Amino acid sequence: MNKGELTRSFSRRTGLSLRQSKRAIDSLFGIEGKQMGLIPASLAQGKAVRLAGFGTFETRRRAARPGRNPRTGEPLMIQAARLPAFRAGRALKDKVRR
Repeated sequence: MNKGELTRSFSRRTGLSLRQSKRAIDSLFGIEGKQMGLIPASLAQGKAVRLAGFGTFETRRRAARPGRNPRTGEPLMIQAARLPAFRAGRALKDKVRR
């Protein structure tokens, strides 16, 4: 399901207009424009977002590590990074397993 399909499905399920549905989804997940959505903004500040029964959005640290330039084969050092991650909650896992 892409963002457009999610917006239409959300609109049908909630009775909101497409414009209102898009605004609601963007307010949670959006990363474009001036104002980030609530989830990306929290992750950027290093805070986790826990949604009971659904899961947790969090950041994880990846240590610096050696690598190779794929074009030249030259060794190089890949910098440490902080990356977004999602850990599914028990209720979500149980629904998907069915």
